Amino acid sequence: MRVLVVDDDPVYRKLVSSTLRGWGYEVTCMEHGNLALDHLATAGAPRLVLLDWMMPGLSGLDVCKRIRAHPGAPYTYILLLTARRSMEEIVEGLDAGADDYLTKPFHPAELRARLRAAQRLLDLHEKLLVSHQQMELLATHDPLTHLWNRRAILQRLSSEAARAMREAASLAILIIDVDHFKDVNDRRGHFAGDRVLCEIARRMAASLRPYDHLGRFGGEEFLIVLAAGTSDTAFVVAERVRAAVAASPISAGGAAIPVSVSVGIAASIPGTAISTESLLHAADTALYRAKREGRNRVCAALSTPDPRPAPASL
Repeated sequence: MRVLVVDDDPVYRKLVSSTLRGWGYEVTCMEHGNLALDHLATAGAPRLVLLDWMMPGLSGLDVCKRIRAHPGAPYTYILLLTARRSMEEIVEGLDAGADDYLTKPFHPAELRARLRAAQRLLDLHEKLLVSHQQMELLATHDPLTHLWNRRAILQRLSSEAARAMREAASLAILIIDVDHFKDVNDRRGHFAGDRVLCEIARRMAASLRPYDHLGRFGGEEFLIVLAAGTSDTAFVVAERVRAAVAASPISAGGAAIPVSVSVGIAASIPGTAISTESLLHAADTALYRAKREGRNRVCAALSTPDPRPAPASL
């Protein structure tokens, strides 16, 4: 485990670092608080810090406060080293953000025990962080295609609509429906249908710009949100997506299954209010026109969506 030792006393710094290296720790030493803060701001910095209280310039308490002023950063465990022994001063150090303290001079066995406790806490923190990330992934992504789920893609639509209104920009969306998907499930089974959906999702994602958003809207329907997208841009992207999906059959259920999608487009006018409900309704109407006209095609909304909310038919 990596440890940062911060102490302005070169003798004490060498003593502590030598002891830690003897226990197998990888040690970095700094002689004052400013250097320590700079080092902790770098990628892969140690997450365990042995910090002297009394130092010129920034004191240990100042360093604690500045570290805790950035709660979004990876957690840093701070063990405060101090010659102060009064309860009031110890409480002051803990209130400043230290996790634990050790009074000088200290016994090596006590230091080693405190370091083991720190490592247990950091390991637990890492497990909780991974668990939180996994839960967040499950809450925002479709478990089959790994795209944004319906709730998450609608949130991104709302965010992009708000940004487009702030910047007087346009916003375009695409609603995509897999053609004759029920036939795939009926003839080849649901496992084959899942395979088809996953491959279609992969082909669509590969056709988009990095800053566009793709989500599974429900069943065999998908929603694409084009940041700062115009009607012309949306048509180009939609045709690229449609062509990518239909480029080749998908191997599933022991067969090569031809696939295609129909796409409905709607776009807002720059500088006008944007109703996400109206955009969805307009794109949905365009999608059903594409279905009626023969599928495997792109249709755009015939008029600019009314900014007044309208119930989507999805």
